[in-house]
Amino acid sequence: GESAGDHERRNGSRRLPLSVLPPGGGRCAAPCAKTFLLTFVPSWMGSLSTGKHHPMATKASRSTARIMMAPAVVLLLGWMLVPLIMTLYFSFKKYLPLRGDSLERGLDWVGFTNYSRFISSSSFWPSIETTLIMVGGVLLITVVFGILLALLLDQPMWGQGFVRILVIAPFFVMPTVSALVWKNMLMDPVNGIFAHLWRFFGAEPVAWLQDASLGSIIVLVSWQWLPFATLILLTATQSLDSEQLEAAEMDGAPVLKRFWYIVLPHLARAITIVILIQTIFLLSVFAEIFVTTGGAFGTRTLTYLIFQRVIDSQNIGLGSAGGVYAIILANIVALFLMRIVGKN
Repeated sequence: GESAGDHERRNGSRRLPLSVLPPGGGRCAAPCAKTFLLTFVPSWMGSLSTGKHHPMATKASRSTARIMMAPAVVLLLGWMLVPLIMTLYFSFKKYLPLRGDSLERGLDWVGFTNYSRFISSSSFWPSIETTLIMVGGVLLITVVFGILLALLLDQPMWGQGFVRILVIAPFFVMPTVSALVWKNMLMDPVNGIFAHLWRFFGAEPVAWLQDASLGSIIVLVSWQWLPFATLILLTATQSLDSEQLEAAEMDGAPVLKRFWYIVLPHLARAITIVILIQTIFLLSVFAEIFVTTGGAFGTRTLTYLIFQRVIDSQNIGLGSAGGVYAIILANIVALFLMRIVGKN
């Protein structure tokens, strides 16, 4: 004689949240299966990041999980710590292989000479500025257009699952391949698609990688990372309670105010996560610059400067000191962003 509500309160709700349902309700056909998985995983990871354990999780099960994860964690720590220790070691040594220096003969201790030489270089601060401009530009483009695409893809449309897969597809293209496509097929001033469009409208083709080199790389990298931002923001958009929007619409709130006071605050945490993860990876962008401009025309970032010191100059000690500076910069940015995440 108990009601459905009493039964649900007694046994706990077993309904799935809207954020994990595939397009078209419970009928997930093969074309949308990949989209369902890609949408479910970020939502599941987001729930883990809150620090709340599942009610059924016990102390024994958590201990078992830690034991099973231990080998992977140890391997990952070794994978990170060994190169870090070697970088710190070489940064205090004079290591010029072309001049006869070798590990077998022993390396001379030079202290902080490599650090002072690297930071006093005329290329150091311009590379820092280029790195920050590139990271800021990519974040701005991916967050703004990621929100717009997430709102668009959340609307019911024909072939919704297939469209989502097409939007996410660029994220799986290798950086070197995408850089070659943009360089030779799109931005080439003679045979590129943009050059033909410019000629069609009677304009002179633009040598994008020379006249607007940094902006071109920002667009290229944004094209690669836009699917990631769209995926995370789409998952957050799907978890928004539609009743709030319906109530605001019935009260006469215009579209922009509904977005500004309801949708955007709901996406704040997802936006912060997107900015944090992308920043960590964008600080080490290399392949796109190497393939397109080779560090010329004002596109030499800190990562590319380190590459030039190690490979072109064959000064491993100086390049290792630059690597330590890159680690310091990445940690400063990460700590700053983590404080923002903590406040949210």
